[in-house]
Amino acid sequence: MVPQLQRLQELQGLDSRIAGLQRKIEAIPVRIRAIRDDHQQAQKTVDDLRSRLDLLKKDLRAKEKELDFQASQRAKCEAKLYGVKTNKEYSAVLAEIEVLKLEKGRLEEEGLALMEAQERITGEIREAETRLRRQEEESRRQEAAATEELRVLQAELAGIQGERESLARDLPRDLLATYTRLLKGRGGLAVAIIGQSGICSGCRVTVTPQRFQELRLANQILPCESCGRILCYQQ
Repeated sequence: MVPQLQRLQELQGLDSRIAGLQRKIEAIPVRIRAIRDDHQQAQKTVDDLRSRLDLLKKDLRAKEKELDFQASQRAKCEAKLYGVKTNKEYSAVLAEIEVLKLEKGRLEEEGLALMEAQERITGEIREAETRLRRQEEESRRQEAAATEELRVLQAELAGIQGERESLARDLPRDLLATYTRLLKGRGGLAVAIIGQSGICSGCRVTVTPQRFQELRLANQILPCESCGRILCYQQ
């Protein structure tokens, strides 16, 4: 095999590893954001429940004030009974008292419903807070693991990039330029393998018999007649 072709094949291997590492590195910040989003959602659930509880407490206080006012109105009406002079006035006061009794029943029923809802939401808050604490612990663990993974990948990437730079220096400038152009224009694959089948691993097109024989001799650098990638024959 032509020594330069061997170097190009090695360079392709390094570039493929670099591309794979870069994809993994780029994915880690996305994972970390997802971890933080999960935690924020758990926190939002707790905050929303607390807000609902605050509203229920506010509504309950309002109902209690209404009951106090209603009780005072009823007391005034009952006091009127001792001062009325006619049956008509007496009946009117009794009717007013009956309305106030019904109103009291309605307010008490609504207040009871609010207390039950408050008790239910309080239980939901306790459960949500428990989930939040677990989520916080899991988020810290996952984020620490992702950060460590990022550090390891970046160190590995730096080492491979150093190898690549050293290998690239050994190639003629024009050949390296051709390789770089193909690498960018052919989806990260500049050097394609061709085996006994005669099919280019890059474009999956069968080369001509003549080109296949030339490749088998392995004494020159040849491109694929279809995609232009540099071909490397392997049995």
